[in-house]
Amino acid sequence: MDIIQHSIAVGKYLVSPLIKDLDDGRYVASVSIRSGRGSGTHDRVMRFTPSFASHAAAVGYAIDQGLGWIRERSAPRTPCAA
Repeated sequence: MDIIQHSIAVGKYLVSPLIKDLDDGRYVASVSIRSGRGSGTHDRVMRFTPSFASHAAAVGYAIDQGLGWIRERSAPRTPCAA
């Protein structure tokens, strides 16, 4: 498993793709999104169902998904009109 080699720091988050090679030569992706320090560290790990023909494609997908999660969480929320 490839861990942290392609990590990206984004504000208070560290996005780390986790890639596993399968017996059939394909790859599956997960992503770790870490925030905080010491005993206050929080690590969210998401696993994805698609498999990929290349390691690079799996890394790219995991990073895109991690950055998308951060964007959604960081987007300003507007109140709903009643």
